[in-house]
Amino acid sequence: MTQDQYTQQDPTEQHARPGSGDRTVPYPGRTDELDVQPDHGERTYRGSGRLEGKKTIITGGDSGIGRAVAIAFAREGADVLINYLEEEEDDAQETVRWITEAGRTAVAVPGDIRTEEQCRAVVDRAVREFGGIDVLVSNAAYQMSQDNGIDDITSEQFDRVMKTNVYALFWLAKAALPHMEPGASIIATSSVQAFSPSPHLLDYATSKAAIVNFVRGLGSNLVERGVRVNSVAPGPVWTPLIPATMDEKKLESFGTQSPMGRAAQPAELAPFYVFLASQESSYMTSEVLGVTGGSPIT
Repeated sequence: MTQDQYTQQDPTEQHARPGSGDRTVPYPGRTDELDVQPDHGERTYRGSGRLEGKKTIITGGDSGIGRAVAIAFAREGADVLINYLEEEEDDAQETVRWITEAGRTAVAVPGDIRTEEQCRAVVDRAVREFGGIDVLVSNAAYQMSQDNGIDDITSEQFDRVMKTNVYALFWLAKAALPHMEPGASIIATSSVQAFSPSPHLLDYATSKAAIVNFVRGLGSNLVERGVRVNSVAPGPVWTPLIPATMDEKKLESFGTQSPMGRAAQPAELAPFYVFLASQESSYMTSEVLGVTGGSPIT
């Protein structure tokens, strides 16, 4: 961040507009390929023991929001397993480094969660390493911008979006629940796109709307078991996925649609995941927290 995140400052000017002047990169995108580096809270996030001893899983934990959440969780006292695509090994190891520097156990599990078997493998590894699961953060996502909307969306792309974004949440939650005690928490990443879909992200927006309804329904389903289910719905956030899935024209204006006039940095999202994972949010379930820079979610 331009200043310490705890110092009062104008939120519209707290970060530069990261898409300006950046360039596209090959999918899935690596952090070191970006001209403007995201802020994951490496230098700014300060923990206070709010997740002490928690056993946690974060999918898509190698970069972007996932890395920021992993750093915050570790600094709050949690042990963290991250799942990521094999192509993102370098980013994953950087996240591992930050977790271990915080004095917590880090476990890195590569693999594509588009299959139920891989989702089960992620959960099984966490149980072997930690002895249980207190927090599941289903954060991994796939998108690919298409200029002509539905005309350019293939069945293969639609299937990939749904498997990565929706099916994986279902498979992970179902596999994790037998290992969760009352007080555990499931947190999914939705999006402002669930409420205000962009035509060029039609399939992605559809998947994020499905996540919202899944969270609301599952939260009610699990109340009697003492497991809470909530979601964070970000607005535009600067991560490697953006220049890997959008053209340069869209990059130039990325984030300007937000009332704050800029995209968020991943570090600005992490505190909301910490809140939902902690006992401070004990009276919240089936909720969606909008972190959108002022864009409404309804």
